Amino acid sequence: MKPLLAVLFVTGVATPALAQHTGHTMPAPPATQPVRDAAPSQPATDPHAGHSMPAQPANPHAGHAMPPPAQPADPHAGHVTPPTTPANPHAGHTMPESSSPEQGHDMGETATDPPVSPPPDAARSGPAHAADTVFRANEMDAARSVFLNEHGAIRGHRVLIDQLEARIQNGRDGYAWDAQGWYGGAIDRLWLKSEGEGTFGESPEQAEVQALWSRALDPWFNLQAGVRYDFRPDPERGYLVLGIEGLAPHWFEVDGALFLSDKGDLSARFEGEYDLRITQRLILQPRAELNLALQDVPELAIGSGLSTAEAGLRLRYEIVPEFAPYVGVEYGRAFGDTARFRRAANEDVGGWSFLVGVRTWF
Repeated sequence: MKPLLAVLFVTGVATPALAQHTGHTMPAPPATQPVRDAAPSQPATDPHAGHSMPAQPANPHAGHAMPPPAQPADPHAGHVTPPTTPANPHAGHTMPESSSPEQGHDMGETATDPPVSPPPDAARSGPAHAADTVFRANEMDAARSVFLNEHGAIRGHRVLIDQLEARIQNGRDGYAWDAQGWYGGAIDRLWLKSEGEGTFGESPEQAEVQALWSRALDPWFNLQAGVRYDFRPDPERGYLVLGIEGLAPHWFEVDGALFLSDKGDLSARFEGEYDLRITQRLILQPRAELNLALQDVPELAIGSGLSTAEAGLRLRYEIVPEFAPYVGVEYGRAFGDTARFRRAANEDVGGWSFLVGVRTWF
């Protein structure tokens, strides 16, 4: 009797307990539940066998790129990090090829720029030389004169006898000269020139003198203007002169001039020479000269166009820079109506000359 009552009692208690789990969703075991490495030889009976287990809730972060769990979340993730160097205030400006970053960027006037307005009138109200208020004016005038002479206002002079030579020709030996000299400063000078030629034992066939005022155009060339007077040939003639002389590129010495005579005749002359140094003392000098006329001048045996031309070589040896003997050759010829005038006067039209001479200056 007692065993029957015990069975009935157990049956009545277990039935309501099982009824409470019918239709319930059983939650998944906690994630922290350890997973056994090996199953038991005989698995225990699952108390939930036969129950319908719902799917676990969806992961809200499914499909998202999750940072590694070992690293903390970056608060600046997704932000554009600026460069570590400070921004260039001139970025986007066109910079010229220069080491200064301010060039090419209109920075405007700075506080250190000098004033652009003219000086006040009071700046011109004082004496021309402030030192005159302390020292005597005549003493300061003398001091200023010395200062100018020692710093550019120096007066100088030079005399150059470029050619003083004998010309040995076929049957007519002669002589010739070409000299010039100047006095003045670096900008303005008084310039004198003379040249001529003749036959030994006779008066010069040609002789002229020029007096010119020379003005420097630049360090290389001078503008010259003045007068020229021809003593020979006869009749004598005076001219106005306008010319340029100087040192052309590659060290060519050039001289060109226009001449307007007192009779209205216009002519021109061009000269050029070059010093080719073979050694420090031995120098070869090529030289050429052209004479032209705008019209015929029969009384002077000059024809229009190219009247005469000369070309020669002179080899000189500088014993000292101021004194150099030389030898050379030269060919001269008349052209056009000038040659016709010479033939009519029974004169040579042209030919070679052997030269012996000296060049000196002081």
